[in-house]
Amino acid sequence: MLLPRILTALIGIPVVLAAIHFGGVIYMAFVGAVILLCLYEYGLVLTAGKKPVHMPSLLLFGLLMAVVAILGRAPADMVDLPDNLYPFSVSVVIFGVLFFEVLTPKRSWDRVCNTFTGVFLIPWSLAHLVNLRDIATYGEYLTLFMIITVWVCDTGAYFSGRFLGRHKLNKEVSPKKTWEGAVGGTVLAVGAAVLMRHLFLSTLFSVSEAVWLGLLVAVVGQVSDLAESVIKRSTGVKDSSNLLPGHGGFLDRFDSYLLLAPLFYYVVLYTL
Repeated sequence: MLLPRILTALIGIPVVLAAIHFGGVIYMAFVGAVILLCLYEYGLVLTAGKKPVHMPSLLLFGLLMAVVAILGRAPADMVDLPDNLYPFSVSVVIFGVLFFEVLTPKRSWDRVCNTFTGVFLIPWSLAHLVNLRDIATYGEYLTLFMIITVWVCDTGAYFSGRFLGRHKLNKEVSPKKTWEGAVGGTVLAVGAAVLMRHLFLSTLFSVSEAVWLGLLVAVVGQVSDLAESVIKRSTGVKDSSNLLPGHGGFLDRFDSYLLLAPLFYYVVLYTL
């Protein structure tokens, strides 16, 4: 499994870094494609586990939430948007999902709940990757800071757990993850955060703030990973798909950002 994992990373990492660097429409299209693929894989996971989900509503209203998350923070002089954009959009999603369910011959409240979870969890969260990149002056560097810290944490956790792992983190949810892996990944993530602060963010925050941000990324990213594992284990599915050899699917690869991306964005926005 290690060789496919490395080969996929060698191809995927330059693509992600290039999209972040170019930003704008290119990065927005990249994140939009990731959101669509993650929504689709979420639907596949639930379907494989015989959990009902309304795929058209999932994709349609999921994209709506992603667009709203991005447009909602655009400067007023760029986009003429109503002040009540968020509540209006949430109302549209609630009405739309329930409306389509009422029209479905075999109605299911479980399908409504599963569809709502996908619509609000995946696109709303991942759209904040675009918001973070669009922060004036430092957007590219902050995005690199968060994403590379997650990569280092994942890699550190993988190898620490493989060679040092003895105590299971939560064998019911993720049987291969260990406390040793989690701690090893966190330590390396903090080191990477401090290093990146010295390389391109020294004017924005201090070393101690870099340590706290590194801890935030490592801890929340790993919790987010476990949250996605709860969805998969509840359906008996190991990977969201096999689109990324050695890594599973796009939802497996971007699961760390489901809880992390919005939190990191708002922490940066309101504290730095």
